[in-house]
Amino acid sequence: MAERHRDDVRPGPLEPYRAIFASRVRSQLAYRTSFVFDLLNSVSFGLLEYLEIYLIFHNVAILGGLDRAESLLVFALARSAFTLADLIAGPLDGIPQHVRAGTVDVLLLRPLPVLAQFVLGDVNLRRLGRLALYAVVMAWALGEVPIAWTPAKVALVPVTLIGGAAIFAAVFVVAGAGQFRLLDGGEFANGFTYGGGYVASFSGQVLPAPVRAFFTAVVPATFTGYLPTLVLLDRDGPAGLPAWLGWFTLPVGVIALAVALLLWRDGLRHYQGGGG
Repeated sequence: MAERHRDDVRPGPLEPYRAIFASRVRSQLAYRTSFVFDLLNSVSFGLLEYLEIYLIFHNVAILGGLDRAESLLVFALARSAFTLADLIAGPLDGIPQHVRAGTVDVLLLRPLPVLAQFVLGDVNLRRLGRLALYAVVMAWALGEVPIAWTPAKVALVPVTLIGGAAIFAAVFVVAGAGQFRLLDGGEFANGFTYGGGYVASFSGQVLPAPVRAFFTAVVPATFTGYLPTLVLLDRDGPAGLPAWLGWFTLPVGVIALAVALLLWRDGLRHYQGGGG
């Protein structure tokens, strides 16, 4: 049987996304020196976040029921999940600029989902530097904290990272959807995206009960680091926040993403064009 000519082979359904992603990666790697400095800059921000934890425990031994190594585990889990989500969904921060410039209209005319176009519009590889730093902190913390390892607990660590990334990605999507209804509401949305990522980096026990409830039931940030850490340590949670919830990070992330996509569709339907 004669071999089919390459021109007769139709590209797969994921080929447009692969091509866009590859072009974004090539554009960043084309300037190697600039890319290296971007990576170092990203790592420096991660070091400043780590320095905050270090300075806190330079003055106190226990914070929110956790010591330094345990708190660093919460920090590393939550920040790793947030950085993964930021790497994927971070470009949604630019929606207000697209709305003001009217470029959302252009995206609507293309034969690709608008959300995918936003996500692939700015693949920021420099965040990988910060992610590598968090991985080092996590490895150190996991070696320092007293964990009675079981197969379930071993699996919990990567599952928590995936579920946590899904949770934060959902927050980015919801915040982005809100930009189609708000007038220049970027700063308001950042309070939930980056604010949620910051809150997740600390023990949930340091938060007042109403704030803790908000960042568990509405923005489920405590599921990304604090609750899984309690499970790993076999600790009880504070009142109203049982530690066994830490096993449910991935299901919560899936549900959060499903709700976020529904809100995205509703927000996009509300968009009326660059001229209002």
